[in-house]
Amino acid sequence: MSGLAAYGTVACAQSVVEWSRILSSTFWQSIMARLSSLFLLTAYVSVVSSISVTDIQGIAYQSPLVGQTVNNLTALVTAKASNGFYIAGDKSDDVRASNGLFVFSSSATILKSVNVGDLISLSGRVAEFRTASSPNNLFQTELEAPANIAVISSNNTVTPLVLGKDRSPPTQLFSALDVGRDGFLSVPNNSSRIEVVNATLQPDKYGMDFWESLEGQLVTIPSPTATAFQNNFGEFWVYGAWNITGKNSRGGISITFGPDGIPDGNPETVIIGSPLDKTKNPQTAVGVGLTDITGVVVYQFGFFYVLPLTAPKIISAPDPTIPPASFNSNPHDSCEVTFGDYNVENMAPTSSHLPIVAGHISNLLKTPDIMFIQEIQDNSGPTDDGTVDANVTLTTLVNAIAAVSNVTYQFASINPVDGQDGGQPGGNIRTAFLYNPQKLKLVGNASPGGPLDPTEVTGDYSKPKLSFNPGRIDPLNPAWNSTRKPLVAQWETNKGKEFFTINVHLSSKGGSSSTQGDARPPVNSPIAARTAQIASVAGFVKALLAKDPLANIIVAGDFNEFLQTRSVYAPIDSFLTSIDEVAKIPAVERYSYVFDQNSQQLDHALVSKAIGRRKVKFEHIHVNNWSPSLSARASDHDPSVGQIRIC
Repeated sequence: MSGLAAYGTVACAQSVVEWSRILSSTFWQSIMARLSSLFLLTAYVSVVSSISVTDIQGIAYQSPLVGQTVNNLTALVTAKASNGFYIAGDKSDDVRASNGLFVFSSSATILKSVNVGDLISLSGRVAEFRTASSPNNLFQTELEAPANIAVISSNNTVTPLVLGKDRSPPTQLFSALDVGRDGFLSVPNNSSRIEVVNATLQPDKYGMDFWESLEGQLVTIPSPTATAFQNNFGEFWVYGAWNITGKNSRGGISITFGPDGIPDGNPETVIIGSPLDKTKNPQTAVGVGLTDITGVVVYQFGFFYVLPLTAPKIISAPDPTIPPASFNSNPHDSCEVTFGDYNVENMAPTSSHLPIVAGHISNLLKTPDIMFIQEIQDNSGPTDDGTVDANVTLTTLVNAIAAVSNVTYQFASINPVDGQDGGQPGGNIRTAFLYNPQKLKLVGNASPGGPLDPTEVTGDYSKPKLSFNPGRIDPLNPAWNSTRKPLVAQWETNKGKEFFTINVHLSSKGGSSSTQGDARPPVNSPIAARTAQIASVAGFVKALLAKDPLANIIVAGDFNEFLQTRSVYAPIDSFLTSIDEVAKIPAVERYSYVFDQNSQQLDHALVSKAIGRRKVKFEHIHVNNWSPSLSARASDHDPSVGQIRIC
């Protein structure tokens, strides 16, 4: 203010014209802006003494003291990180208020001044932090600019909260804001924001509220079990010795419906992050057991984490044996058809996993009569050179299967328009059928359509035919932009029994938000496209059934969507049924993919009612997602195999 007073003294000696010039000057406007900012800051920021950690954390997502400076905060140092340290205050009887807090500091001097077990007093500014580049993250409550740190005593005992004993997470719902019949999978997505609502926590009911109520606290996870492989940063998901839902036979945890019919997303799990002591986490897999993990609860990268004090060790692992299908193809029964489904993950002629996949089809799926294949690349693989034909890729796969079995498949597919079907750039992935010519042939001896030729249902009542066989369904529909168009074919057995197959690979989930992000329900991208794609397929199936209500139809492939997202499947669920349901596969065993905390089903086989009324068999062959390590997988999807009757 002394500078401003001096400036004012000089100004008084100026003429009126000069005074007006000064008032309109950039310098004066800058001074006024600073004074205004200072006034607002002074009005907003206050200094609070005799505050506890639970007062800072409060009982909602954001601190009630955000922006305020606190003095004489007394707490115990529980853990140290490279960018700060964690403290614990006295516990509250209110479980909604965490007694843990992160103290952020990049000062080496400050970090060296405290040790785990120190009881300290300090001052600092309460802040809510998230990176500007991640607007869908939740805020993390923390204390910034720590100062006046005094060590009251040292070598105090640090006692973690034991999850499953002192507190246990809820097991179904993520957030009260996931409004809708399908819970966290409901539409519309992103209809509310946690940090805008800033609701009072309900940690006994909602998983995100539970982990938020432990933010900054030191916890122990007893007897943790990994639910998935580690990610690229060495992080992995676990559940501990507490109540869980959706546990499958491998020890993973599957997406299912809860008892109220709302999807269960398994919020009782948590990610184990990078150890604070810089040790290295082990390589995990589904069902791997580990030593107890003690660490601090934080929010980062879109999820709640536990950052372990030190890396756990593996103490158990599931049996690596992968059982083959329990049934075989019967070349002599023209009424019985076996089929397999496999997303072979960007397969080119030179792919190293091609012979491995061939072995899976031969030895584990037992060479079904027909295979639904997704992600076959063109002959030049990911090289973007205008190639669209995949005859070399498919021939190489067929030959590799023949080399380890007594079946030489033929294939049916339609080349896409270059660069129009999505997937790895240059790869031109597409769906394809492999079929055993000793058992099956295309009706009409094959009359394939082109990439943009819509296949129509023709023929007389009870005798539907396809205008192109094989053909593409509705390829000009904008719903299929940058996505694989469905491949339909009509088949007959060596005894003249007919059925239809539709091979799908819907739009991938790229662009979705995390299940524990700010947007509620989470963004499930592009759910509108997948819904329209299902409607497109449904229209074609309805046309077939209009000609023949008893038509044998199998729609299978990579749907890139859970059946629990019922809004997507609404256009088709009145006349097609999941074969898992017909075959009575236990709900927890219905999965083909492992991602984040969940064993989940993205690959489905749906059958018409005529097939569903007869005897069916179906099995998921978990050759990839039961792998002992991430690098041992041949594909990120598991194959499946079924057996139906068409007479």
